[in-house]
Amino acid sequence: MIIDERMAVFIDSLDRGNTPFLDEIERYALENRVPVIRKSMQSLLKFLLAMTKPGAILEVGTAIGFSALLMCEYGPADCRVTTIEKYDKRIPVARENFKRAGRTEQITLLEGDAAALLKELEGSFEMIFMDAAKGQYIHFLPEVLRLLAPGGLLVSDNVLQEGDIIQSRYAVTRRNRTIHTRMREYLYCLKHHPELETAVLPVGDGVTLSVKREG
Repeated sequence: MIIDERMAVFIDSLDRGNTPFLDEIERYALENRVPVIRKSMQSLLKFLLAMTKPGAILEVGTAIGFSALLMCEYGPADCRVTTIEKYDKRIPVARENFKRAGRTEQITLLEGDAAALLKELEGSFEMIFMDAAKGQYIHFLPEVLRLLAPGGLLVSDNVLQEGDIIQSRYAVTRRNRTIHTRMREYLYCLKHHPELETAVLPVGDGVTLSVKREG
């Protein structure tokens, strides 16, 4: 835990919850060990959606569609979500969830490697939600910045690695060292990038909020 577990449980207990359908998807995800954004991240995302009112949203990392549906539910009624997923087993589940929710016209699911698909996308997005393989964030960043509208918000989830980010790379397990190094590089880049103003928050497993400067 990044923050005291009792404090996290208390804060989560104040949440008023989601729709029954979102609750159903979340239960399925937890039972089947599918990654899903944590309660604290859900609350922050709903707040950001209400504050920024993005019309066009890009999500990198669909899983089974929970966060895409949450953004549709709590974002502007006319917002559009483009979401990218490469894991074959999750794609049909996500599509079925979008269909059951009646959101197929609102959500565009792109299948394949985000590194390639991001290069093919045109236009701009007022919010981009990064929730994919943590070791790839730094590689996605150039295209993500190209696609982020001036004044737009980049939200990157799971950036503090359960607190391991503050450890020496030799203190983390060998299999996690590459991700550890790349995430440190990503955080440094966000905080020092001339086009961005970034805050790092100890919410969930860590989140960054980056606004793209205008002009």
